[in-house]
Amino acid sequence: MDYRDSPDEAAFRARLREWLAGTAASFPASGDEYWARAGDWHRALYGAGFFGLSWPKEFGGHALAPVYDVILDEELTRAGAPARPSLGYLVHGLGRHASSALQQQFLPGMIDGSQRWCQGFSEPDAGSDLAALRTTATREGDEYVLHGHKIWTSYSDVADWCLLLARTDPDAPRHKGISGFVVSMHQPGIEQRPLQMISGVTREFGQVRFDGARVPADRMVGAPGDGWKLAMTVVGHEREPSTLGFAARYAKTVRQLESRVTGRVPDELAWAAVESEMLRLHVRRRLSEQLDGLVHGPDGSLDKLLMTWAEQSVGHAALAVAGTGDDEMFGHYLYSRAQSVMGGTSQIQKNIIATRILDLGA
Repeated sequence: MDYRDSPDEAAFRARLREWLAGTAASFPASGDEYWARAGDWHRALYGAGFFGLSWPKEFGGHALAPVYDVILDEELTRAGAPARPSLGYLVHGLGRHASSALQQQFLPGMIDGSQRWCQGFSEPDAGSDLAALRTTATREGDEYVLHGHKIWTSYSDVADWCLLLARTDPDAPRHKGISGFVVSMHQPGIEQRPLQMISGVTREFGQVRFDGARVPADRMVGAPGDGWKLAMTVVGHEREPSTLGFAARYAKTVRQLESRVTGRVPDELAWAAVESEMLRLHVRRRLSEQLDGLVHGPDGSLDKLLMTWAEQSVGHAALAVAGTGDDEMFGHYLYSRAQSVMGGTSQIQKNIIATRILDLGA
């Protein structure tokens, strides 16, 4: 495979690199400082023409090939800049399942950063088993009334809108009684509480309680009971190569750790180097398949599992080389522990691979 840039890709990379040289240092790349300015970073990227690269032009994107997103991720890592705002799975969810009216109303603001979004899927007793969710949406006239509790909701404290899953038919089978909604976060009946992470970050995650909040019926995404289809689209794209730009960050961390080692390389670091290179090549293979028109389905679970292995290997290497005294490297280790849970647990990914790819049966 030839992974070198085409002339157009090389010109894009050079223009991006020049812009980052004069801009990246103005934005913190981690911690609470990053979360406080994440919206500013989103809008700066978009304003310079470097966000929404592979999304439709009609909603403010650039309709470029997915490889441009990878170039963006690589150059952000190289410059020590904040990561690309993670919204692609929400864009794909609305783009595939929402009405034309909802798409026109919400996708432009989602892409250009003028509207902040969160994803209301996981609940305290319905994380990996998402079909067990208990948040309800009850029809009252032209509105639905919401009651329930969501958790691990990124950006919930600053979000304007939430893509929410709620149960609209309690008598239907678990997967069929769920519907999706676009819910305003600025209304009575919504309580938000931040969740402090073990790494010290206090603003990334939150829990949200809905106690009588309302959503117009015409903000339902798809038809009643289509929520599970929406969920599968969202989590499927969340696990696709386009969101695996972290591969470049893993490789950078490995290089930083290698520069600290004198003498024998610890086994943990050697294995992290292998895992990060494996993921880098895997992502490029996936991108090549996408450019050839191949659409991935349950293969996203394989991507997610490989990313988990790579990130946790890098985290173990950071701990082995730097110990607990280096806040940045210890933070890498602590955050990596969550990777096998967030976005779908590793056990769930293995079950999907077994049943839907290897056809091993339930």
